[in-house]
Amino acid sequence: MSRTNIDIDDELVAEVMRRYGLDTKREAVDFALRKVSPTITPEDIESLRGIGWEGDLEEMRRGTDPEHKWQST
Repeated sequence: MSRTNIDIDDELVAEVMRRYGLDTKREAVDFALRKVSPTITPEDIESLRGIGWEGDLEEMRRGTDPEHKWQST
């Protein structure tokens, strides 16, 4: 582990500390970095190559209208 000096938003850090019950700025920054770091690595995705898939994509597409205009409610 290394030491780094950074300028950060103290109010945002305080909010993270309060919301997640953290005691120090260091814990807050570490927590935030771990939350945003990817949980699936490119290597994990690559390992899925070639595992196979069974299904009929054309069948899955039947019954859909590509011209349908979706509306949010």
